[in-house]
Amino acid sequence: MRYLITLACLTLSITPAFAQPSAEHMARGDRAYAALTAEVALAHFEKAIEADPRRYDTLWKASRSAVDIGSYLPDAERAKALFTKAEQYAKRAITADPSGAEGYFSVSRALGKTALTQSARGRVRFATEIRANALKCLEIAPAHAGCLHVMGMWNAEVMRLNSVTRMVARNILGGRVFGTASWKEAVRYMQASVAADPDRIVHRVDLAEIYADLDDKPRARSEFETALRLPVSDFNDRTYQSQARKWLASER
Repeated sequence: MRYLITLACLTLSITPAFAQPSAEHMARGDRAYAALTAEVALAHFEKAIEADPRRYDTLWKASRSAVDIGSYLPDAERAKALFTKAEQYAKRAITADPSGAEGYFSVSRALGKTALTQSARGRVRFATEIRANALKCLEIAPAHAGCLHVMGMWNAEVMRLNSVTRMVARNILGGRVFGTASWKEAVRYMQASVAADPDRIVHRVDLAEIYADLDDKPRARSEFETALRLPVSDFNDRTYQSQARKWLASER
């Protein structure tokens, strides 16, 4: 009995020791993310994962930062490695908490970034899984701005493929979901994303680019101009604003 009591006391004293470094690195990672230092944030989230490998919020936040860093890297191989890492962390987040929306969003986001590194036909094999994860996210959180954004971009990217590639994807590669894509759905989902989070610059810029694809220049201009007025809050916001300035300059 004395042995069992001693063991229980030891267990209680050890558990907080593991929890403390995880919580500490999580807090530092959150601060670094807010300060737009994605590399520092990822390093802290990964330290937190080492201390607590099944912590849901740490896993999806690590995935988020890995995608942020990789999105505009000139080193294509490192970017691909970061997207792969992001996908792995996100899938571990789903395992840790299958009821959480952020895990499914993070998987769809990481896969979407990987898909954009492929040829047009290479993107096809990612499309079904991207869509499935985004829709699962929206089942859990119907107003999730990120997942609405993914679905908007999913429709847009499918429609940006040429008609032959879409036909091959739909009829030969088994990608029947490609038949559900449309510009109308791209606009609908992206407008919903903007409505859910109107101050997020990337939503505005990607909606503007869809309007530009549709040759709706007045609406594209309005969204790009709004993006330039919004405060920077995400790691890649200055890049998005640069894209907006470039388009607006080309239309003068």
